[in-house]
Amino acid sequence: MKFFLDSAKLDEIDYAYHTFGIDGVTTNPRHIMLSGKPFLTAIHGIADWVEKNGLSGIDRFPVSVEVNPHLETAEEMVKAAQMIAPISPNFAIKIPCTEAGIAASRILEQEGIRTNLTLVFSPSQAIWAAKNGCLFVSPFIGWKEANGEDCRAYIQDIVDIYGNYGFLGKTQIICAAIRTPKQIVDCAVAGADIVTTGLDVYKESMKHAYTTQGIGTFCAAWDQTAKE
Repeated sequence: MKFFLDSAKLDEIDYAYHTFGIDGVTTNPRHIMLSGKPFLTAIHGIADWVEKNGLSGIDRFPVSVEVNPHLETAEEMVKAAQMIAPISPNFAIKIPCTEAGIAASRILEQEGIRTNLTLVFSPSQAIWAAKNGCLFVSPFIGWKEANGEDCRAYIQDIVDIYGNYGFLGKTQIICAAIRTPKQIVDCAVAGADIVTTGLDVYKESMKHAYTTQGIGTFCAAWDQTAKE
């Protein structure tokens, strides 16, 4: 399973790549806002970082960039994607899972512009991403679990459906809106291709109370060991 960083902040991207070896980046309008930069400045900065680090190519280090969420028609979404995609060969264009978005993703994939169908909340939505050849589909986790839904079963259903029809690996499943380490594990058990989450969640996933306790125990033993 691959780990993507859900962020548009260059310092976080750089840290996560060089420290943890993340495999890609996902952004959305909220992440762009939190970067404190205008949209084009932020995505050009990420594109420059990718090139500087020798990671050019969508197969090597994908970066998902979302179109303006105010766009309502397929034609508007396609036009926006056509302006964004040439900025970097690493960009996959995030399109919302609406009727217009599905139509736009189909057109873009036919043009050779790779897409990420996002804001997916059901297996029935995820089927459309695969049917139309999207590179990625992004089923959201955290928002659904906050409403008491069983997201492990939901992701498992998507994985099973993709397996039934030969979609696995062709449209890669990115579990998005991950809020806890347990959700990372649930997605891994279900067989998702990728998880994407913030830097703090990845850091939290590396911690365990018994690890801390064990280090303390071994430090005490080290200090009490007979000296040479």
